[in-house]
Formats: sequence, structure tokens, C-alpha cells
Amino acid sequence: MDDCPKDICAVTDSSTEGVPASQPPLDPNGTTQRSSEELVARAIAPVKREFLRPPPSSRTTQNNPASDTNVKQPQANVVQEKKSKRQLKRERRQEQNSPLNLCPEIAKTGDVNACSYKDKCRFSHDIEAFMAQKPADLEGDCPFIKADAPCPYGLACRFAGTHKDNAPIATSNLLKKSSEVNGLSKDVQKLLWKNKMRFTKADAVVKSLGLAGPNWKVKKLVDKEEDEVGLDGSHAADETNCKKVVDDSVDCSECPSTFPAVVNAEEACETDELRPLKKAKLLVDEKCSDEGEEPDRSPKICNLKDATVLEKYNEKKSAETELADDVHAEPDKSLKIHPREKMLIDFREKLYLAPLTTVGNLPFRRVCKTLGADVTCGEMAMCTNLLQGQASEWALLRRHSSEDLFGVQICGAYPDTVARTVELIEKECTVDFIDINMGCPIDIVVDKGAGSFLLTKPLRMKGIIQAASGTVDKPITVKVRTGYFGGKNRIDSLIADIGSWGATAVTIHGRSRQQRYSKLADWDYIYQCARKAPSTLQVLGNGDIFSYLDWNNRKTDSPELSTCMIARGALIKPWLFTEIKEQRHWDISSQERLNILKEYVRFGLEHWGSDKKGVETTRHFVLEWLSYACRYIPVGLLDVIPQRLNWRPPSYYGRDDLETLMASDSAADWIRISEMLLGKVPDGFTFAPKHKSNAYDRAENG
Repeated sequence: MDDCPKDICAVTDSSTEGVPASQPPLDPNGTTQRSSEELVARAIAPVKREFLRPPPSSRTTQNNPASDTNVKQPQANVVQEKKSKRQLKRERRQEQNSPLNLCPEIAKTGDVNACSYKDKCRFSHDIEAFMAQKPADLEGDCPFIKADAPCPYGLACRFAGTHKDNAPIATSNLLKKSSEVNGLSKDVQKLLWKNKMRFTKADAVVKSLGLAGPNWKVKKLVDKEEDEVGLDGSHAADETNCKKVVDDSVDCSECPSTFPAVVNAEEACETDELRPLKKAKLLVDEKCSDEGEEPDRSPKICNLKDATVLEKYNEKKSAETELADDVHAEPDKSLKIHPREKMLIDFREKLYLAPLTTVGNLPFRRVCKTLGADVTCGEMAMCTNLLQGQASEWALLRRHSSEDLFGVQICGAYPDTVARTVELIEKECTVDFIDINMGCPIDIVVDKGAGSFLLTKPLRMKGIIQAASGTVDKPITVKVRTGYFGGKNRIDSLIADIGSWGATAVTIHGRSRQQRYSKLADWDYIYQCARKAPSTLQVLGNGDIFSYLDWNNRKTDSPELSTCMIARGALIKPWLFTEIKEQRHWDISSQERLNILKEYVRFGLEHWGSDKKGVETTRHFVLEWLSYACRYIPVGLLDVIPQRLNWRPPSYYGRDDLETLMASDSAADWIRISEMLLGKVPDGFTFAPKHKSNAYDRAENG
């Protein structure tokens, strides 16, 4: 190799001296040199020999690269994380009282008298103390000024030095109002907090399906028996298999063969009530008067403010309520939506960015849109958290104006919960479709009976899909895995029914729940399911798409597939969408990759804010993304292209220092990259990737 660096050649030559001719020489990693074919067979990336380097003597995740004394720092961090809720609440209050936590209204205007709460305000009003302790401004311009909008953070902005002297004062986040939708209004949030929100249409649909009423107990018993048989390897799918299951354990007379939706609807509405989502925090007396008495804070005394909020919201939604009441009165006439009246989305040939937990946030989706993604979907949101009005969960539903084809993904365990959630989303959000996650493998989700746990309960899957599709006009899509346990696939037996239950599309991840993300996706099984699907049901494949050749091969091997969903491949190289559209392997440079990161940071500051909190939130998600992006190996460094998703990259040098830094799997190097974008990290800063904290601690998880 003439172009081999001298130091690398020296290491290689010295390592081969004295080695018998019968043994292959050692490479710079200290291991036996293997051919590219042998490396690929072992799932090791075949990096060119001239770029290989010895692995670091000790891989560290220390967040301060200059610190060599804090060897036991990770143990100390674990101890610090184990704080009680009371301690955390006390720390939050102390932080609020800190001079660095300036009142937002005062920060916007620079006027101490701008805050309407005066002395009762939770935040500091001392501008001089704030300016004395405020960190130095970051390099660059304020992202809001670039967007020709007044900065809503004023003095608190980390780019305040770039603000124009005569710039208009921002009374609210004008940029978010113009570019982001699907926010949670205070009136709706209060009704959800008090458990006063009405879900008339969803409740009527659930009851009309026999999922709440006299037949519900029977159906739950049948569901349990069918699930036990299904776990033993049976592929019972729908009510036609119900009789076979019941014959072994339950009297057939107690199990209606078709669970009629109309016959028992009125009786169900008159008798049983739906399971309450949670206890109301405050009982509001609807007959509360306007008298000038001070309302008692006891939970049993009426609250005029709550009643006013409820009345205001009811007036706003009066037309929808009247329509829902009509549906409740005559479920057999208006609940059934003709298929031609259902909104449809054509996913064929569209590049679909999968809903990705943690990293698939709004700024990341904006980056993917600029790089060629056609369809985007929000992060998975739990139905119970949405119905409780949790602001952090509702933030997952936010949509940017650049997302022209956008859906949200929800996850729930029961038909009534999912039906209420989709009704609420249709009322309060602007979405093109709603995706129901029935494949999430995370323990905390599965233990609640949601996600991939539903793969063991096909009758509950049926109830959830029917309830959701019958409640809203938006298209309902479903995301599943091949099965719960490895070697016991069951989606092929359900694929024909999923369309008849009301879903317009189904995405199949070619792994079981037990596999998680190990081994390769089973695309042959996905093809089998696509061939069995009815023509009215679009089938999307998911798993290991990492190059335009992967995309082409999947589409060629199975013309029945509408499209392929791209997940982890987009996390590692979001320019994959560009490669597919331009049909090329993009040997992207380190500077181009850094520019993509800069674009992400700008989008993040617009979304999370340009103040101290927003900057650190943006930094956190940059680091989460870098924990995936470091797995990318530049095209010019590989002996075999394209890179496969399951290849383990060896230690290697990049073509420049920045490329070498981006290839590091050390959290300390990720932090160095973040400091290039967002300045120095605060004192005591720590970081551990979220996706590495999920241990496979159960035998059933492999």
C-alpha cells in the first residue's frame, strides 16, 4: 500500500516480525488480519487497513475529558440520582428562587414592573443579580432574530448580544405560534386534570361494540382463554376461533358468536359505565352560583373557576357535542362509516421516517424533511398520560409547518382508553393519520398490557382497532412486530383481519418482541404477510434499511409492499433519504455532517428555547443523537459498500481530525462536539445515553 501512513505501516511491519509463515499477520488492532469476506461474516465493518488504529487502552464515559482524578465519578452519579421526590421538589424551588431564574415577563421587557404577580411571583425580579451571574453569550446569532421574529426570551437569551436595540418586544412565542401546532390549551388541560372532559362519541362507540356492558365480562373471559392458547403456539385470530377456545373451558351459550354491535348497544348504554380513567382531583358542583363568597379549598366544595372553564369549553365545542349526542342516541345509524367516506393516505413509494423515541423529536424531523423524508410521525405517546393532561406527553404531538404529511403514534392497552385518546386528538390536533403502537418491546410498556403485549391478545387488538377507527374519521394505522416470542410468528394469521377491523395500513417490524433489536429483520416473513394482506390494507415493511440498495431490494422482492419505514438507519445517517432519492452512496464529509448538526441545533433552539434551559435541553438531545451517529462509517473508508446496520465498527482514524472525533464512541468526545455547537457545558455536567440504560435483565428477553 503506497498511500499507507508511515506510522501505521511501521506498526504493521513490527507486529508481523517473528510470526511464522503459517500464521496470518496481525492488524493494528492486535488481532489476526482477516479478509473482507471474513469480517463481513463476523458482522465486523471491513475498514481499509490504512485507517485502522489500536483500540483505546480504556474506554471511558467521563463527561469531563480533562479530568483524570474522578475515577469513581459514575458511582457517585448513581448515588446522586437516587433522590426522593421531596428532595427534588426542594431543589426545584431553590433553583426558582435563584437570581439566575429571572421572571420571563421581566426578561422579555427588561422592566421590573412588567410582572403582574409582583411579590407573589415564583421567579427572581433582580435584573442586576441575574446579569452578574448570567453565563457569557454563545457565539452566533439568536435563532429567533434569524427568523425575523422578536426573541421571546429577551435578557435570558444566550445570544442576547445579537438582539437589535429597537427590536419589538415579544409578548409570546410568535415563532412557535406561526410554525408549530398541536399545543395543549390551558382550558383543555384543566378539564383533563379534573377528569371533566366529555368523550361522548368514543364512549358510544365502545359500548356499541359490546366492549362495555353485559357482554364485556364474557369477552374478557374469552380473551383470557384465547391468549393462553395463543401463547402455546396457536394463531387464533378472530371471533371465528372463539368457539373453539370456549369449547374447552366455557359454556358456548355465554359466548356470542359475533358480538353484535347494535343489539346490545342501547342496553349497554343504559346499564354499565366505562371504567374511570382516574379519580377526579376536585368535585365541581354544576349548580355553583356567582355569589361573592370565598370558595372553600376543600375538595367537596364547588369551585366557580372550574365550572367557568367547563362552561367555556362546552360552548366552544357545542356543535361537536350535539353531534356526539345524536350518535349516542342512534348508534346503529351513524356510527358505521362507509369505507369510501374514510380518509385515506397513499403511502406508496413515500419515504417514511419512523416514530423514534427520544431522538425522533420535532427538530430531528425537520432535519430529515430537509434531507428528503416524505412522511413523518411523532414520538410514541402513552394514552393514559395524554388523557391526564401531562404537558410533557402532549409535547410529543407537536407538528412543524414543514411536516406536510404528519401522524402521531399512541400506545394504549384498552379499547376505551385508545378510543377516548383518538377522539381527543382529532378535536385538539391537526394530524393526517393516527398510528397505534402494538409492537413496543420496552418492559415498562409491556408490563402495562400495551405495546407488543397486545400481540398475545388478538381479540383486544381487534377491540382497540375497531374502537379507534369507529370514533374518528382520520386514517388509523397500526405498527406491529412478527410476534411476541421468537419462532412463534402470528401476524400472518391476523393480517387479513386487521384491514377488516378498520386499519388502513399496517407496519410490520421484522423482529419479535423477544429479539428486541438483535439479529437481522425477517423480511421473508414480511413478504409473506404482504402477500396475504387484502388489497384495501397497505403493508409497510420495517427493519435494517440502511442504504438505497436495501430500499430497492425490498421493493423489488415484494411489489405488494407499499413502502418501507426507516428507523435506526435515519438515526445513524439522516441523509439516507437523500441517498434513496438520488440513488447513490453519499460519501459525506465531516464538515457536511457538522453542518447538519448545526442545522439541528438551530431547530432545537427555536423549539426548546434560546435561554439557559433551552440550550441545555438542546445539548442533551444532540448528545443522544451523537450516541447513534457515531456508528456511521464513511463510504471512503470501507472495503465493502454499503455499510450494514449490524456491522460493528472497529477503531479507526478518519480522513481528518473532525471525522476521527465523530467516530468515537466515548461520551467525552460527544460532549466535545456539543461544545463546538453550544459552548462549554455547565459545571458538574453528566451524560449517559438513554438507550444504553435498558438492560436485558430477563430470560424472556433473550
